[in-house]
Amino acid sequence: MDCEMVGVSPLGNKSALGRVTLVNKFGNVVYDEHVRPVERVVDFRTQISGIRPRDLKKAKDFGVVQKEVAEMLKGKILVGHALRNDLRALLLSHPKTDIRDTAEYQPFLKEGRSKALRHLAAEVLNVKIQNGEHCPIEDARAAMMLYMKKRREWERTVKDLVKMKLKQKKRKPKKHKKAGPPAS
Repeated sequence: MDCEMVGVSPLGNKSALGRVTLVNKFGNVVYDEHVRPVERVVDFRTQISGIRPRDLKKAKDFGVVQKEVAEMLKGKILVGHALRNDLRALLLSHPKTDIRDTAEYQPFLKEGRSKALRHLAAEVLNVKIQNGEHCPIEDARAAMMLYMKKRREWERTVKDLVKMKLKQKKRKPKKHKKAGPPAS
């Protein structure tokens, strides 16, 4: 999944969803919609988002898109880059165990910090993306390709983490010995 934002609020410094794209594991587009934000758009951020005023003229209402995306994500593994931003823009949540975020996957981090998607795509996939306006289809595909390239190891890591957490839950808390009567 990838989302593009537009600027709302009097100064245009507040982000609102402008477009959302979902691809399947093969990179095929399964959902791609422009979104009419609830608030008035004052900055289309075209140089980054690629969104123009004409794109939002026939766009779907935010609530409709939110509902459709939520339905499509149910029970699925969600792959993307910096997904917390996209989920926040959609006002949605997703089970943590079903999120594969290329911005947070340990082998993709540099000194514990996340790399930009365009840098990861260049380094790991040898592909150039985001040359100018961002295309959410291209970005969603890049994130999916990164995931698919590391899928085996990634899923093994997730499986091991889930097992470890289950073991921790099953462990009985240690009983603390009560102090005996004070010595006389």
